[in-house]
Amino acid sequence: MTQMLEHTQTGPAEPKTIEKVAIVVSKGSLEGIYPALIMANGARMEGIEADLFFTFFGLDAIRKGRNEKIKVATVGNPGMHLPTWLGAIPGFSAIATRMMQRQMEKIDIPPIPEFIELVADSGVQLYACKATVDMFGLTMDDFVPQVDNIISVGEFYEKAAGGEIVFT
Repeated sequence: MTQMLEHTQTGPAEPKTIEKVAIVVSKGSLEGIYPALIMANGARMEGIEADLFFTFFGLDAIRKGRNEKIKVATVGNPGMHLPTWLGAIPGFSAIATRMMQRQMEKIDIPPIPEFIELVADSGVQLYACKATVDMFGLTMDDFVPQVDNIISVGEFYEKAAGGEIVFT
């Protein structure tokens, strides 16, 4: 007797949905911080769990007194499409920052301190990197009240388990 293998036709696989994101913020410039805040906000608007992990100069986004003074990085920024020496001219970074802030205001993107509050209120968890905090000699008192905790990279990976990790 010959056995026939039955082949069942299945349709295309259902797309995997993202249920959780963990976003690493390592740059302390407008163009380093805003993408992370926008992505975290967008995730929450879609019902996706989101964590923000701030490390190195990205900590400026959550530091008291610094998060209101974030500027555009003009020196060595290939996205500026300008010679590096031009970005080093005194006052050029301030001009570029004001121009970008005006453009963001036009499309209703809030300033960083307000955006931090907004994402925290929406359920985004904000964490400071313990190694960087220790390296810079900081404490929890140096951060805005929306910061949930200072955690190690290992703890970050535990919190990110099962989610997508995004590095901005």
